Amino acid sequence: MRAPHNPNPERAHSCHNAYLLMKLLAVALLALAPLSAQDLRLGIVGTDTSHAIAFTKALNDPANPDRVPGARIVAAFKGGSGDIEESASRVNKYAAELQDNWNIKFVDTITALCPLVDGLLLESVDGRPHLPQFRQAAQCGKPVFIDKPLAATLEDARAIAALATEAHVPWFSSSSLRYSAIENMKSPDAIGAIVWGPGPLEPHHKLDMTWYGIHAVEMLYTLFGPGCVEVSRMNSADEDVITARWNDGKLGTIHLQRPYGKFGAVVFLKGEKLNALPEIQFSYVPLVRAIVAFMQTKQPPVPNQVTLEMFAFMDAAQRSQAADGKAVAVNLR
Repeated sequence: MRAPHNPNPERAHSCHNAYLLMKLLAVALLALAPLSAQDLRLGIVGTDTSHAIAFTKALNDPANPDRVPGARIVAAFKGGSGDIEESASRVNKYAAELQDNWNIKFVDTITALCPLVDGLLLESVDGRPHLPQFRQAAQCGKPVFIDKPLAATLEDARAIAALATEAHVPWFSSSSLRYSAIENMKSPDAIGAIVWGPGPLEPHHKLDMTWYGIHAVEMLYTLFGPGCVEVSRMNSADEDVITARWNDGKLGTIHLQRPYGKFGAVVFLKGEKLNALPEIQFSYVPLVRAIVAFMQTKQPPVPNQVTLEMFAFMDAAQRSQAADGKAVAVNLR
C-alpha cells in the first residue's frame, strides 16, 4: 500500500528531529540521574551480542513504552572471541553503542565490575568462555544471569554450577523463548509435543545444539518440565530431528532447520485435542523482567537443575547422533 501524501514534509522532518532530540535528552538525563533506592546497578560481561543492546534499551531507555523498572545497566566488560565472526565483528560496535548512546562505563577486567554493580549479566555470545568468565564473576559474590548458552559443554555447565555452589552465588540461565507464547501452551493434559526452530551450527561448539538449537530445547522443557530419560537424534544437511521420552511417558520431538527457520509448536492433549502455534513471536522484555526479579530476590525463576538437565539432554542427543540415531539415556549425574 502506498503511503499517504504528506502536504508539509518540512514540518514532518522538523517534528521528527524534535522527537529525536527529546529522546536523546531524556536518555542523557537518565544516565546522569542518581539511581533511586530501588534501582539495582547491573553490569554486562560480553558486548558481542545484540542482547547487550536490547537488554540495555529495556532497562535504560525512558522513552521505551515497555521499559522494565527496578534496574539499570551501568558498566560493562567487552570480552569477545576472535575466532568467531559473529563475535569479532560486533564486540567493538556494540561496545561503542553502549558507551556513546547510554553512557555505560567500561572496565578492563570482569572483577573490576564488582564494586560498581549489584548483579551481573554474562552475555558473551560464545559459550566457551562462560566458565572462565563465571569463575571471575563469582568473585563478586553477586547474582549472575548467564545468557544462553550456559556453557559450550555439559562438563562446563556442571563446573559453573559447582563453582556457584561453592561461592554461594545465585545464578540462572534461560532463552527468551521460555517467556514467549509457549508458556500459554503448557497443560497438565499434554501427552506429547512437537517444537521447531532454527538450527544453525557453529564449528567451535562441539556440543552443537548449544549454539542455537538450545532455544527449541528450552521450548520443549517449558512445556514438559524436567524428567527426560532417553533421546535419539537423526540429521541431514538441512535438518535435525530429536525425539525424546519423559519418565511419565510423554514424547517430545524437536525439528531444527538450517540455516534458519521459524519457531513454532504443537501440543497434543488427552482426548484427541491439540494446541498449535505455527509461528511463535518473542520479545526480550519478559526475560528482562524475570532477570530484574531474580536480581531483587536472588531466587532463580528457572531451577538450576532444569538448566543442567537440558545440557544433559543435548549431550545425549549428540551421543545419539554419533551412534547413528540410537536412543541414548540422559545422564543426570
